[in-house]
Amino acid sequence: MMTTPQISSLPLVVAITGASGVAYGQRLIETLLRTDVQVHLTVSQSGKLVLKHEMGIDVDLDNFQLSQLVPGATETPQVKYYHHGDFMTPIASGAFKTRAMVICPCSGSTMSGIATAASRNLIQRAADVHLKERRPLILVPRETPLSLIQIENMHKTCQAGATILPASPGFYHEAQTIDDMVNFVVARILDHLDIKHDLIKRWGD
Repeated sequence: MMTTPQISSLPLVVAITGASGVAYGQRLIETLLRTDVQVHLTVSQSGKLVLKHEMGIDVDLDNFQLSQLVPGATETPQVKYYHHGDFMTPIASGAFKTRAMVICPCSGSTMSGIATAASRNLIQRAADVHLKERRPLILVPRETPLSLIQIENMHKTCQAGATILPASPGFYHEAQTIDDMVNFVVARILDHLDIKHDLIKRWGD
């Protein structure tokens, strides 16, 4: 008799695109490595460029190594990487079961591609899969200010079932460093995925 896998045991899809704020995506992966969550990762070409510019991290999209993204990390079957141009990967199909997808950060062009179901790359296709399969999709935009078109794209993806989680760190937890602000946003992402973490002190604790 076939059994249905528990949602918590299914892999999480994570994509890093070319918006400013790639530190959020890098910290998300770094934190997930301390859990038992399996991660299916993809990085856009623009995401590679911003990682290099903002963090000095140089990832080889054709020969990816986890240590390129998370210094000191060892290769592990917990993280599976897919090239953003490869539409033959499991995450491009709705038949492949996942728990959720996070695009962190989510660029304006990626948001636009999702809002129009353009599927110009694997990231947009995987996002489209999560929407059509009614699975959680978390989009983490950082751009400011926002044009009406960008707001409409957010509205459209939200109506389709996505969660819009802007990279807007709070200060009520008395942030002292950039790391504190990065942790705040990543903590909110993990909360929405129901993944335990100890990144921040919770309100009321």
